[in-house]
Amino acid sequence: MRKWMISLAVLLSLVILLTACGSKPAAVAGRERVKVERIVDGDTLEVTMKGKKEKVRLIGVDTPETKKPNTPVMFYGKEASAYTKKRLEKETVELEFDVDKKDQYDRLLVYVWIGEELFNRTLVQEGYSRIATYPPNVKYVDAFKKDQETARNKKKGLWKDYDKAFDTKK
Repeated sequence: MRKWMISLAVLLSLVILLTACGSKPAAVAGRERVKVERIVDGDTLEVTMKGKKEKVRLIGVDTPETKKPNTPVMFYGKEASAYTKKRLEKETVELEFDVDKKDQYDRLLVYVWIGEELFNRTLVQEGYSRIATYPPNVKYVDAFKKDQETARNKKKGLWKDYDKAFDTKK
């Protein structure tokens, strides 16, 4: 009994020591921990990964444009950019890759995780984004479709005026 109590005390001391040191848990398997440096717009950001700055494009989502050359700022674009900035800028997040790791513009294609929250999905759920699928990167497309339908039915965010958000009346 005495050995068991000593072992428990040592283990508890070790746990307290590790917690006090502020050690961060390791990234979830299959994810890469990064620091978000800057938000370009609602679905594009810059991160520092392994000491190198990388431009990142969120997979499966498309927010209204705010910075595209020769394109006016679209309805709900500023709100989407501001939301992404508020949630991600200067934060440590985890990136998850799908099949293709980069796009034709040399941006990393990723899902962004804040703890257990899939941020790409949150953008769709809250009406900051519509879904945009580019096979083979379709890991969460079924969930995104359901989320988009719910946001559309509730007229959340860009669904208040979808035609204005994506200039569909040309």
